[in-house]
Amino acid sequence: MLFHTGAMPSSQCEVCRQWSDGALCTDCVARFAPAVPRCGRCGLRLGLPAPACGACLREPPPFEHTVCAVDYGFPWDALISDFKFHGRAELAAVLAERLQVAVRAAAVPLPRWVVPVPLAPARLSERGYNQAWELARRLGRSLGVSADPGLLWRPADQAHQADLNRAERQRNLRSAFMTDPRRRGELQGHRVALVDDVMTTGATAREAAAALLRGGAAAVDVWVVARTPDR
Repeated sequence: MLFHTGAMPSSQCEVCRQWSDGALCTDCVARFAPAVPRCGRCGLRLGLPAPACGACLREPPPFEHTVCAVDYGFPWDALISDFKFHGRAELAAVLAERLQVAVRAAAVPLPRWVVPVPLAPARLSERGYNQAWELARRLGRSLGVSADPGLLWRPADQAHQADLNRAERQRNLRSAFMTDPRRRGELQGHRVALVDDVMTTGATAREAAAALLRGGAAAVDVWVVARTPDR
């Protein structure tokens, strides 16, 4: 009788449900997370790689680089929704791993601080955790960079961004963020990576990055798991 002595797969792939050595199988990573040309400033998918797309050339964002792992669409939209709204905090590990791979491939300067986009207190209480912090703390650990959820604040509640158009998102976020005034010396002159799950219009990233720059940061980059394609 022959016995199988190799290691058996330890889990099911979150996408195809086949047995795999990790939460995503290699086939699904190759199929759904390919490296594609993107704008270096805002992360939009392009036909050819470019330091900046036309929109960023016309109106440069306050952040220097955007790194994203995937386009927001199947299967990532369902995974991110489960992670963000349905209590599946364990998906932070697999999503952070995809983003870490993208950061290393982009060869952007590593920051002094990795900072999550904060949730307002009521939203945080409702959800139970900040999905951006669950990503940021794992990225900080894997990249050897300090991660801190207290450097940037979101003191007030606004309407949910998903329900608003571009202009409404921008109005909704005015003065939404501030840095901890007691800790501005820790930001002074340093590069910061701002982490979130999804960038849609970029309004949240712009306002949060501007607040970090006002607080003394020398430069801000944005790291997101997924970028909504330009329609």
